[in-house]
Amino acid sequence: MIGGIEVKVCGLTRSEDAEAAALAGADFLGFIFYPKSPRRLSLEQFEALMPQLPDLPKVAVTVAPGEALVDSLEALGFEYFQIHYPSNTGSLAREWSDRLTPSKLWLAPKIGPNDSLDEVSLQYADTWLMDAYRKDAYGGTGETGDWVSFREISEKYPEKLWTLAGGLGPGNVADAVRRTGAERVDLNSGVEISPGIKDRNKLFQVKEALEKFNSGDF
Repeated sequence: MIGGIEVKVCGLTRSEDAEAAALAGADFLGFIFYPKSPRRLSLEQFEALMPQLPDLPKVAVTVAPGEALVDSLEALGFEYFQIHYPSNTGSLAREWSDRLTPSKLWLAPKIGPNDSLDEVSLQYADTWLMDAYRKDAYGGTGETGDWVSFREISEKYPEKLWTLAGGLGPGNVADAVRRTGAERVDLNSGVEISPGIKDRNKLFQVKEALEKFNSGDF
């Protein structure tokens, strides 16, 4: 936790970046298993990487995974499962919840400008993530999320833990937390040199920004 804010560093592909994230105060390490992501890992790549990783909770990030992939990720020992999916396929959320339990499931519906959150699905996960919307992608775009909508939804459903994602980095993370009230942030493209390669300096700059915000020096 940094400055009272939980932090997940996502899209990790190297052990040295995971170690830097841990030293900077990250609470969770995220690994992507979506074939279309430039930060994707294969199951075999993660298995080889795993012995070199810091002892922090690990989050498997997927897009509408089938049963076989969920089985494989569970076998690798992931503590949490972040699932992105089209908002019009919310019925799948129940299946993932039954399989993984709401406490392990982080749901990230793709909510477009004319869509709304499926309130029925809220029962299926304790943790929810809101990322920037782009028609042709599921996160990791570097675009800033809808901070106004995040605040409205998180205040409407305070019993859930809401994670803010979307283009967060040293230059805007403190302002994002101030304006949204987010208690957890997800860092990815905003702390990178290139896709999958994290910038150690930016990770520590985020740490500094959140600590300054927490101390009131913002």
